[in-house]
Amino acid sequence: MRNNCLINRRTYLRGLGATLALPLLETMGWAESPSQKTFKPPVRLGFMFMPHGVIMDQFWPTNPESFLTAPPPCLESLRGVLDQCLMMKGITGVNPAPFNGAPHALELSTWLTATLPNANRRNTVDIAISADQIAANYVGALTALPSLELATMPQTHKENQEGLHEAYYSHCSFSSPTQALPAETNPRTALKRLFQKQDVKPETRTTADPLERSMLDLVLGGARDLRGKLGQTDRHKLDEYLGSVRSLERRIAAIELRQAEAAKAAAGVTSTKRSGSDSVPIEVIIPEGDRRSDYMRVMCDLTVLAFQTDTTRVSTYIGSTPNGVSYPELGFSDEHHSQTHHNNEPVKVDKISKITSFNISQFAYMIKRMQELREGDGTLLDNCIMMWGSGLEDGNTHTRANLPFIIAGRGGGSINTGRYVASSSGNQGDLLSTLLTCAGIPLDRPIGIATKQLTEIMTNA
Repeated sequence: MRNNCLINRRTYLRGLGATLALPLLETMGWAESPSQKTFKPPVRLGFMFMPHGVIMDQFWPTNPESFLTAPPPCLESLRGVLDQCLMMKGITGVNPAPFNGAPHALELSTWLTATLPNANRRNTVDIAISADQIAANYVGALTALPSLELATMPQTHKENQEGLHEAYYSHCSFSSPTQALPAETNPRTALKRLFQKQDVKPETRTTADPLERSMLDLVLGGARDLRGKLGQTDRHKLDEYLGSVRSLERRIAAIELRQAEAAKAAAGVTSTKRSGSDSVPIEVIIPEGDRRSDYMRVMCDLTVLAFQTDTTRVSTYIGSTPNGVSYPELGFSDEHHSQTHHNNEPVKVDKISKITSFNISQFAYMIKRMQELREGDGTLLDNCIMMWGSGLEDGNTHTRANLPFIIAGRGGGSINTGRYVASSSGNQGDLLSTLLTCAGIPLDRPIGIATKQLTEIMTNA
């Protein structure tokens, strides 16, 4: 039963230099809806990108009837949550002309803009505000962070396809037509942003452990005080939430420790914690380490934490960019891009399928975590719209006729999931415009090349 004395949704646990937002408790109300008697959680929007397209017959379901029971190999990790997913084949990308020689500069930069760069100003950023930032402009004032941008790889790639600015190769978020938003690649820094930790003055800084004496330690006193005011269900939820934050801290610290140990070993420094018979620690370089999945799942958890605490309602995660990434933990070190030009060679096709399955499995990990978290009368996933996708259909030929994407989450009841629509008719802009509409974001104009709403996405269309 809900407590009649509501805690404000903007309640934070506070400690010296750090604050921590809370998940939705039964005794809470959403700050922007004080007049409502039922407290409906807001809808969050998340986007996760993979470059170079897919192997079509390994990605697209055979038919709508088999979607839930016999998914194709690349979707195997989504078993158990396919009823929370929607797929639609036939969504076309932006026509690349006059940039036909710049497929990799366009696949990420057009993904959330559905717009080509300005052909008359190629050497500078001039494209369009992206869909995530359109949403952030509308709901960002209600949260501590208007939006959260994460990436696996540094956004430093330089190339000169069709003379286009380097930012087009590694950015998907644009706060204005001329401003690309950088993404955070360091999970420690991203966690600090979620904790809103203030920098300590240099003259008072002391030696600290990998996460500065654990930011969670700084706010546990407030948690104990709050816990005494909560009912049993909320106490359990608070304990579970704090435990998950602690686990996330430890995983980030472990990544940093492995990096430090590898750096010492490379410099010829023997760790006092290892015996001579121990194997040399593997070198884990974020984001190019052997355990890319460890890193990606930490970033996925940061997205979950940000949404669960309503620290932000808009997030993007660039899983990798169109250059140089490899996946040693899959058993081969070939770069993703080199294998996409497979010319139907079975070995290369198999590697691309494995890379696609790997990336989708990270997305599956994230949405399954969201489904496990109760929120309001449902789950966190019920109140999200999560899109995984790529800016190319096929990396071998650079086609864009059937852009691969997966929608997960019901968007607060606005999206009809558990379906595969085998023959759709729309474009990238139509898709983005429809998703924002489902999230309750009013649009004063279509996004990019959009011409209509994709009503088949909607629950009550």
